[in-house]
Amino acid sequence: MSDITMDITKWNKLLDKVRAGLMVRTDSREVSDGDVFVAISGPTCNGTDFVPQAIKNGAAYIVCATQISTDSAELIIHSDPREALVELAIAYFKTDNCKVKVIGLTGTNGKTTVSYLIEQLLTSAGMKVGVIGTISYRWPGHEQEAPLTTPGCWQLHEMLSKMDAADVDVMVMEVSSHALDQKRVAGLDFDAAILTNVTQDHLDYHGDMESYFEAKSLLFNYFPKAGKCGIINFDDPYGKRLLTSHTPSIGFGMSDPKDLSGNNLCGEMLSCTGKGMVLKMTYGAETWEIKTDLIGNHNGSNLLTAQAVGLHLGLKPADMKKVSFKGVPGRLERVQNKKGLDVFVDYAHTPDALENVLKTLEDLNFKRIITVFGCGGDRDKAKRPLMAEAACKYSDVAVLTSDNPRTEDPLEIINDVRPGMKGCPLFIEEPDRATAIRKAVGEMTNKDVLLIAGKGHETYQIIGTDKRDFSDVQEVSLAIKEIFS
Repeated sequence: MSDITMDITKWNKLLDKVRAGLMVRTDSREVSDGDVFVAISGPTCNGTDFVPQAIKNGAAYIVCATQISTDSAELIIHSDPREALVELAIAYFKTDNCKVKVIGLTGTNGKTTVSYLIEQLLTSAGMKVGVIGTISYRWPGHEQEAPLTTPGCWQLHEMLSKMDAADVDVMVMEVSSHALDQKRVAGLDFDAAILTNVTQDHLDYHGDMESYFEAKSLLFNYFPKAGKCGIINFDDPYGKRLLTSHTPSIGFGMSDPKDLSGNNLCGEMLSCTGKGMVLKMTYGAETWEIKTDLIGNHNGSNLLTAQAVGLHLGLKPADMKKVSFKGVPGRLERVQNKKGLDVFVDYAHTPDALENVLKTLEDLNFKRIITVFGCGGDRDKAKRPLMAEAACKYSDVAVLTSDNPRTEDPLEIINDVRPGMKGCPLFIEEPDRATAIRKAVGEMTNKDVLLIAGKGHETYQIIGTDKRDFSDVQEVSLAIKEIFS
């Protein structure tokens, strides 16, 4: 805050009014008579541009970073409107007195699966769990669809307050790099911070991998709480870097934690088939095993992450062993069908995630792997040929199609992807996703496996600015009925 421009007395009076119930808005369209409007700027907009609309709708207070004309509304200068919103949210929702333990979960891949596994583990141990993530925002007695992986600051504090009122013990929250960079999670006292991995994604926003990693690291370094535990993947090079600087921590991984001191949870894959896996854990002097229907080394890592959280919260190996860990919608989700075809839908939309899923399927000895994939529009273009390389490396048939093209031309996206398709045994190009899925199903025999990657649990496709109903699970089910009837 600036000592020159900010009137502390005015600010404290506003905080008192908000504590007493005065409403705060960041969307000028939602402002009503007497509200506070906080003018927050984004990557492509200036928050002060919306002040006239907020005043027209009845705003009585305007919080912004610069001196502007506000007519009848009272102007309150704050050097950082995002930080101002945090203070106002805490004042309104009283989240500084919240009893819920908050677990922050960041990483390129695996966040949603890990959040589900943590929920299953802690619920089985008798805890009430809330989850804020890519698929939904939920806690006992409440569930709503998630428009964003990590919602805005005001909504976060509102949901945390509701979880506290519902006697939730632990809130597990997926935290995106965008949310960290934009300080959406500011003001939350994290009890633990998790890093699953860091691989290429969102470079359209962050610019380069180091900046992307620095954004992820904010969960550990910028939002401090005394004694906050870091739960960090030492198999990941960026995770290993973070482990050397963050204490206290629990490291986890499937490899030998060389040169790493402290508490480390090590996993060993004893068996993995199409029916499931057996995973052995070692933590200090203790060892235990779990059996699960989940498959693949990446799910082995996800299971270690969840168990490391359990250990941090005081659970014992016996608590881990009694859990029947189940899958997650859209994460290597098997599509049931009467023809007995092996079809999976997965959210993999980064090169690393796609490669991990395909390696898992390769290990299961199918005759052929058929992969349907695409790349999202208005997103990191550098990863497009890398997605193709991952698909071609492990697939016998690669079907290139549209994901969520958004405002980009689907054919231009495909042009960006195509250079990575060199050497693919059989390459099919079809921009219409429904038609592409049908073509892929038409290639199948009962000895093949089909992976439809990129959209996972999503029940829509964004074309232009339209959000249209579309489900990979439904489309492939219809295709199987039509082709094999």
